[in-house]
Amino acid sequence: FIKSLISKVMVANSVAIGDACTSIVHNLLCYRQGEENEAFAKSAIESLVKKLKDKKPELDALIQAITTNGQHSTSCVTIPRTLDGRLQVAGRKVFPHVLYSRLWRWPDLNKNELKSLSICDLAYDKKGDRVCVNPYHYERIVTPGLDLASLSLQPAAQALNQISAQNTNSEKDATSGNNQNRGRFSQYPQYNPSIYPQTHASTAGTSSQSSSISHSSRANTEQWTAESASFWGHSQPTPPLNHNSQPHHGNGPESDPATNLPALSNKRPPEFWCAITYFELDVQVGETFKVPSACRTVTVDGYVDPSRANRFCLGALSNVHRAQESERARLHIGRGVTLEVRGEGDVWLRCLSDYSVFVQSYYLDREAGRAPGDVVHKIYPSAYIKIFDLRQCHRQMHSQAVTAQAAAAAQAAAVSGSLPGPNSVGGIAPALSLSAAAGIGVDDLRRLCIIRLSFVKGWGPDYPRDSIKKTPCWIEITLHRALQLLDEVLHTIPISEPYIME
Repeated sequence: FIKSLISKVMVANSVAIGDACTSIVHNLLCYRQGEENEAFAKSAIESLVKKLKDKKPELDALIQAITTNGQHSTSCVTIPRTLDGRLQVAGRKVFPHVLYSRLWRWPDLNKNELKSLSICDLAYDKKGDRVCVNPYHYERIVTPGLDLASLSLQPAAQALNQISAQNTNSEKDATSGNNQNRGRFSQYPQYNPSIYPQTHASTAGTSSQSSSISHSSRANTEQWTAESASFWGHSQPTPPLNHNSQPHHGNGPESDPATNLPALSNKRPPEFWCAITYFELDVQVGETFKVPSACRTVTVDGYVDPSRANRFCLGALSNVHRAQESERARLHIGRGVTLEVRGEGDVWLRCLSDYSVFVQSYYLDREAGRAPGDVVHKIYPSAYIKIFDLRQCHRQMHSQAVTAQAAAAAQAAAVSGSLPGPNSVGGIAPALSLSAAAGIGVDDLRRLCIIRLSFVKGWGPDYPRDSIKKTPCWIEITLHRALQLLDEVLHTIPISEPYIME
């Protein structure tokens, strides 16, 4: 009798554990990214959960990491290393850390693009008996497609032809089946400006794209004339590189189709295309630096010679309450970054510093397939990358304004008692679903017009700092053309104060 009872208890426990595992697999499957075959994804998750069912802390760490998108620090999640280092799932042999990073973070990941974070003690590359497969213990580094260091100086046309040929080959390798230009982190080859010819605008009133912009080239942006209209059609140096609407991760400007599109507004361009505010931790240091619209590029560096309208020298700013960590970080800003406005208001960034910079950018979020504000983007030295798309921003602010207006109307109807019933046109569910958007205000829309960038130190789930306001030195870039468009949107679609429902 006792043996029979023990047997029944063991069977019951086994069934309970099996049900729990099935539930966990189902929940984790809901967080998979991309279009991976569901049956394969389910097999991969089942295999992992079975390996972790007797290691509750690691299973809990996996669940927390995946369900919170890595917002909280989690421990290693390990499985035994096989003889060849690969895992067999549903007849396919794959590297385990790559498999689960593809499954839950980057569907188009290449096995050579993963680098373990310093917090990971059991990373795949450490060759231990156990392998960490926590996707949030790795970062993505896009493999450089072109080594410019191997090129010798030669006539511009010949050099560009070589670059075009090499890029064609590297792009074929990089895009076979997947596009490697999308992701959270990117690393790029060294930039050599001498290879690229400088193209000057043929229309009066526009300046060259060289890093030095003379004061005499400033256009008078106070009058909407043919001269200032050419502001939006500024010529660009155009090496023959085409990344098919993906963000450009190369080393020189590419032709931008946005420059040939009609302007989003016929308003004259603002006097200043951006304003840059410098912070140390949560304290603003110095005055806001405004960049004239005639200056198509601006450099933000750590030096002390603010001699030009397109150069913001952070080294010249004093702070009597400066923290030691800010003092140390400022020493490494060096040549800093260059920001370039193109077309009507797209913004590109070049990292000139010897240290990476970290960017909060809704455009890069979208290109990486992430939710807005969900991720911080690490930009490596010598990288040249688009960080803001004006048309995308305009669509987003218009969409959010419409949603907020509809939500406010739904709440007003609810307060007045005239909310439509479930059987009426529209029904009650759509109105209630909009209530979550009723809190959208002007400040939320203004955030779409702002880019934040931290020098040297990062923040977010992979770092000890959970906010940019805890980084030692950072800048906030406010884009004035985007604010102009936001003003037009708000006049067209006014946002009412949200109703507070008791």
